Amino acid sequence: MNPRYAAAALLLTATAGAQTQPQAKAGTATPPRVEASPQAAPQAQAPAPAPKKPWELEWDYYSRYSDDNRRLGGRVSGERRIVFMGDSITENWMWTDPAFFTNGFVDRGISGQTSAQMLVRFRQDVIDLRPDVVVLLAGTNDIAQNGGRTTQEAIEQNIQSMVELARSHGIRVVLASVLPAFDFPWRKGLEPADKIYALNQWIAGYSAGAGIVYLDYYNAMADDRRGLPASLSQDGVHPNAAGYAIMEPLARAAVTQALVP
Repeated sequence: MNPRYAAAALLLTATAGAQTQPQAKAGTATPPRVEASPQAAPQAQAPAPAPKKPWELEWDYYSRYSDDNRRLGGRVSGERRIVFMGDSITENWMWTDPAFFTNGFVDRGISGQTSAQMLVRFRQDVIDLRPDVVVLLAGTNDIAQNGGRTTQEAIEQNIQSMVELARSHGIRVVLASVLPAFDFPWRKGLEPADKIYALNQWIAGYSAGAGIVYLDYYNAMADDRRGLPASLSQDGVHPNAAGYAIMEPLARAAVTQALVP
């Protein structure tokens, strides 16, 4: 057969077959028409995390206050200088009531810190500032296991070491109780209330035996669960403005007592 005739015959056969396909019956669902989907728009990229500050790469945040310490400079003749050393409870205080940290009061709190981390930076952030008094508040994050599991004995030893360093440099010490907490929102189930109470019992006894001022925030702030009430804190750990309003006169009175010759 002539190739042209063969091709024409094949085309006619295919056309006829297409016309004889059965039509869909009424009420019978027809397959959905599939259309080529447009090219998917590229998904928005999550913003890159902000680069960490140099001190955020340090285990103890040793250089967190390096620039502030340089700006603070030496003491003016007759000036009193009081350094508050601690964790987020101390650091947040500065942002909640900056007016409190005037007239020689200096905040050197760092959020999340354990007593071991405070001990490492104690020379730069306390001793080198040559204060008259250091107000030391430590222990919450140890009990919360921020640095791993620890013991009350280890916390006691870190606190003792900071007290001994301060006193060896002629710095008077106010040793504060740990604030009450029924639970830690970032590490639930540790049941810290009794541990905090026991640590505070030791801090009070150690202060009395060492002849240093004990600053009792705990009994002024604890509720009947040995926790921090909602009226004084949003998360049960960190004071709000009302909480710091209770702490401030207690701290001032303790500092005044420590300054008595």
